[in-house]
Amino acid sequence: MTRRELREHTFLLLFRKDFHEAEEMEEQLTLYFEGIELTDDEQGEPARYRFLTLPEGTDADEVKARFYDICSHRDEIDAVLAKAASGWKLNRIGKVELTLLRMALYEMRYDEQTPEKVAINEAVELAKKYGADASAGFINGVLAKLVEA
Repeated sequence: MTRRELREHTFLLLFRKDFHEAEEMEEQLTLYFEGIELTDDEQGEPARYRFLTLPEGTDADEVKARFYDICSHRDEIDAVLAKAASGWKLNRIGKVELTLLRMALYEMRYDEQTPEKVAINEAVELAKKYGADASAGFINGVLAKLVEA
């Protein structure tokens, strides 16, 4: 699994977390790894989901480990984001954007293998794929403030 795939799977799980109670997340992880992945349909049109089974082992384990690690730092991450997103309360930021900001800030602060510029660029790219038209610029602006700080 590439780092980009790891990041995208982690994003999809973190996004799912905002819609489920903590007690439901183990079941949600199981459902996810039984297999939902974005793909194209037979006519070449973007489809929302296709079912597949991810291989057991390090790939799924790596995604889960990253998911849980980000969740364990969520309060710290949210405190930093609340300061950086001046004029925006976290509950007013779209779920896609907030999830991407959390994941990117996690990479910037806690993942020594990911340079800050890469974390920002990857968050912006995912925002272009999953967010609204203005998402990429918003994410870039908030994360750029954090690099300057």
